[in-house]
Amino acid sequence: MYSFTTLIQIIETLGILAFAFSGFVEARRKDMDLVGVFTVAFITAFGGGTLRDLLLDRRPLFWVEHQEYTLLVFILAMVVTPFMRHLRFAFSEKMLVTADAFGLGLFSVLGASLAKEAGMPLFVSVMMGVITGIFGGVLRDVICNEIPMVFRRGQLYATCAFLGCWCYLLLAKVHVPEVLSLSVSILLTVIIRLLAVRFNLRLPA
Repeated sequence: MYSFTTLIQIIETLGILAFAFSGFVEARRKDMDLVGVFTVAFITAFGGGTLRDLLLDRRPLFWVEHQEYTLLVFILAMVVTPFMRHLRFAFSEKMLVTADAFGLGLFSVLGASLAKEAGMPLFVSVMMGVITGIFGGVLRDVICNEIPMVFRRGQLYATCAFLGCWCYLLLAKVHVPEVLSLSVSILLTVIIRLLAVRFNLRLPA
């Protein structure tokens, strides 16, 4: 059975990989060099978690405490960059959406979990999860001169994180095992996001 700390590190690693990959794809669309690719991937992967740690007054920041996270993104950027130009644009669009959906699910639920562990009220924990999930993507889009996904009048985005975080906290409230609570909530967030893109689900105007 995983300890809570080990479980958090596994989810963090998966979330970093997912968001870093979405950063790689966005950098490819903008035809950036290695420095640009690494910068975009770094900001996407660590932006939301950094803001979460600052708001929860967690020190050191999670990527400072675990330097292997930054090394992982750096090595991946060096490996991936030479092959980026060979990706077709339509294919890269689908990969961006998919990777971003997984990053959204992983980091949102993780943020809610850490806020709960810190003793935050339910609604604050949910909002902390949403912030963790969306802020890296917001920074990615801003530095790539795009309107952030969360601010476009498009398919459900922050709403997916909001629902996933509530799912996690409600499951935790009824004492569902932590691994199951996290897994179900992450999967729910990802599925809702992908369905929103597939079927153009939007909030009413």
